This record gives sequence, structure tokens and C-alpha cells, in this order.
Amino acid sequence: MTLKNSKWIINGLLLSFLSFFLQACATLDPDYEEPVVTISSFRALPSEGAVPSFEIGLNILNPNSSSLQLQGIVYTVSVQGHDLVKGVGKDFPLLEGYSEQTVKLTATANMFAGIRLVMDLMNKTSEDLEYEFEAKLDTGGLWPSIKVRENGSFRMDGKMTVPEVDAETMQQET
Repeated sequence: MTLKNSKWIINGLLLSFLSFFLQACATLDPDYEEPVVTISSFRALPSEGAVPSFEIGLNILNPNSSSLQLQGIVYTVSVQGHDLVKGVGKDFPLLEGYSEQTVKLTATANMFAGIRLVMDLMNKTSEDLEYEFEAKLDTGGLWPSIKVRENGSFRMDGKMTVPEVDAETMQQET
């Protein structure tokens, strides 16, 4: 094979790849909106050992006309900076366009992170605990993964803390 023929082959392959790539991009919907994901529940499950299990409910809202098929979810729940729960989920039902549904994830706690958290809490004077939930939802195909981060705080007595709102802000809104 001559050098001239190999250049034609390489140019042909590059042109074919470029053509395929442009066709794939042309099929993307310019009105696509990222689905909205929020935590709808977080509860402890009965466990058979020393390590507790949890059920996390995620409410997923699809604001698009096309259906959404989740391939998988990777998630982490942290309290006071300690990654207490890490897990994955798969085999979720199809989420039709313009609809929402709740998916349930089951996870087991990281016992050593829990012990470190308890040790930190023994030195803590405040009742408020900071939490963070992070998840990556794999939609497969050409769409990028959806990344979710929700954080806040809760009290040791189980009550959620409510952010303080000053009186001036409330009067301006009414």
C-alpha cells in the first residue's frame, strides 16, 4: 500500500466519523431540560445485624416530552462530613415524558464512618447536624449524567431546622 492510498483511507475514516458525530448531535433536543431530583424520604429499615440499613426515596420529575430510562444511580449520604451511606441502584422503571415518580434505594451504613461520627458528636455542643446527599443518575445514551446535591441540617431530636427569615424580607414579599 502506498503512502497516498493510506492518506485517502485515513481521510475517509475521519470524514465518516465526523459525519456520524454530526448526525448524533443533530438528534439532540434543543428544548431538553434536566430532570429535577429531590429526596422524598429517608428512613431506617429493620436490620438483621449490627449494621443498619436505610431506604432513600428520590422523587424524579421529567419535564421533557421524551421518556427517561435510568440505567443506574450512584449515591452518598454524609453527616457532619462523614460518608455514612454509599450505594448504587439499577433496574428502574421507565419515566414517561411530563411525569414524575419516586424510586427507592436501599443502602447499608458504613460502620466505621458511623463510629467516627459518634466520636465527633461526643465533643459537639450544638444540636444541629449537617447532612449532604449526592447522587449521579446515569441516563445512558448521549445525554450526560444528572448530578444532584442536596444539603441541610437536622436536629438531634429528629426535627428539621428551618432557616431563619428576617422580618424585613417577609414584609417585602407580601
